[in-house]
Amino acid sequence: MHEYRTHTCGELTKEHVGEPVRLSGWVHRVRDHGGVLFIDLRDHYGITQVVADADSPAFEALEKVRAEWVIRIDGVVKARDPDLVNPKIPTGEIEVYVRDMEVLSEAEELPLPVFGEPDYPEETRLRYRYLDLRREKMHRNIMLRSEIIAHLRDEMRARGFTEFQTPILTASSPEGARDFLVPSRLHRGKFYALPQAPQQFKQLIMVAGFDRYFQIAPCFRDEDPRADRSPGEFYQLDMEMSFATQEDVFNVIEPVMRGTFEKFGGGRPVTQTFPRIPYREAMKLYGTDKPDLRNPIRMQDVSEHFRGSGFRIFARILEEEGTEVRAIPAPTGGSRAFCDRMNAFAQKEGLPGMGYIFWREEGGKPVGAGPIAKNIGPERTEAIRRQLGLDAGDAAFFLGGRPESFEAVAARARDEIGRELGLTDEERFEFAWIVDFPMYERDEETGEIDFSHNPFSMPQGGLEALEKLDPLEVLGWQYDIVCNGVELSSGAVRNHRLEILYKAFEIVGRDKAFVDEHFPAMVNAFRYGAPPHAGIAPGIDRMVMLLADEENIREVTMFPLNQRAEDLMMGAPSEVSNEQLRELGIRIIPEEKEEAPKAGG
Repeated sequence: MHEYRTHTCGELTKEHVGEPVRLSGWVHRVRDHGGVLFIDLRDHYGITQVVADADSPAFEALEKVRAEWVIRIDGVVKARDPDLVNPKIPTGEIEVYVRDMEVLSEAEELPLPVFGEPDYPEETRLRYRYLDLRREKMHRNIMLRSEIIAHLRDEMRARGFTEFQTPILTASSPEGARDFLVPSRLHRGKFYALPQAPQQFKQLIMVAGFDRYFQIAPCFRDEDPRADRSPGEFYQLDMEMSFATQEDVFNVIEPVMRGTFEKFGGGRPVTQTFPRIPYREAMKLYGTDKPDLRNPIRMQDVSEHFRGSGFRIFARILEEEGTEVRAIPAPTGGSRAFCDRMNAFAQKEGLPGMGYIFWREEGGKPVGAGPIAKNIGPERTEAIRRQLGLDAGDAAFFLGGRPESFEAVAARARDEIGRELGLTDEERFEFAWIVDFPMYERDEETGEIDFSHNPFSMPQGGLEALEKLDPLEVLGWQYDIVCNGVELSSGAVRNHRLEILYKAFEIVGRDKAFVDEHFPAMVNAFRYGAPPHAGIAPGIDRMVMLLADEENIREVTMFPLNQRAEDLMMGAPSEVSNEQLRELGIRIIPEEKEEAPKAGG
């Protein structure tokens, strides 16, 4: 017999009744029924109920075990009484009568319980992550992640892609986020950088003549954490393909995403043909470039109904160039109580409020109510209702100004309205491609032109577009994939021609020397024949988060950092010895502390 086990704790069924077995695992739960002990024994594979009574030679020893002790038991498989069968677990038809037991490891009092799913402080959970991961939900999430990654690998190989690994130690480059820097011992005063993404390397793989590349790639960015973004590191399904157009990338990735969500989504419907929404249209209809299409609400421009109207706030706003009034329809939201709640929501978001009209039936027809309806009159109110396709019992909310000043709040209000009114179908996965991103944007603070997306993207129209069009009118062959309001990936057709690359950077005030200095490998490689190529990199963490029905990415990451980018379990970041610093030629300069004000006048 094996030293520790003949079977796992998730393996035994009624087919094994009568067999002698040996199991090892953690004591999940102990139940003392007055002379009969029931212990749920847990391992990676599942739970088996083991039982001992006063006649068992192991009874006395088993009375001493506590939660999370690791034990080995020998016993005989018995069938449970029919009324005691547990259909929720694979081993629910049997139990093991214990004849011998050995304690392999004792556990001290636990800082957090493993049995059940209590809501414990995140700091405690992360400090004792190895205990947190023993919990059923966390164990299930991490296994789901592993299965999804294995599936993605199979799908990419089936489509002719080859997995290659790209370097972790590389050169720093200006790609948007801050780099994590690694000092070089052999080259004092110089630093490696951890890759924000394998962007340049995967393009160079195409230049090297490998046609279809993919990698489950680790990426490192020194940026602030969010619920859907881990600080420090994350993983993505990185892919690139040569002699490829935007359409070719879509034809590869769309079935991979659809198949993955169908396989792991618990039977929930998945978009079959992903709609393609131009960036500007997405901002107009949804206020965001990552719309949740489970929510059917679409915003509309209703400026003409307010121009010169009696509602002076909007009438005055519309006298300024570049302004508009946008409506958010709210079917079934036609009550003053709901409208007041949404007005309060807008105030929490930093706005003075959000105007509204709600319609109620009077004399057999819908009649608008509320301050706005009173000020603009029944004709304009009726015109708005007709444009929005609303009826009695419905409402509409209004925001005005320059779109960039209110779109973010409007997008959140649209989501809130959809949830509050039950319009958003929570039980489905709705995908979309967001396409035709502007190549450039104007910095609100400096007024300068900068890249709005990946600087290595090919502009639509090529060099001619860069030379003849207003930079803010140039579109890129850039695209995002969005699911349920979460951006899963950005991608692009790459710029593989040096003259276009130089011109693209020239527009943002970076000359040829800057490009040559910061991207030497790319520049040199493009001189020797670069194929047209394109790619994308869906985020693994966000995919798993959606499929696991989690709202925080740390729930699907095995050992994440906390909100302050700290590893509480390992104690990172940590101080290092003076000897290590001397080897690297580095000296730590303490932060200057402000002097406390002296007492008195």
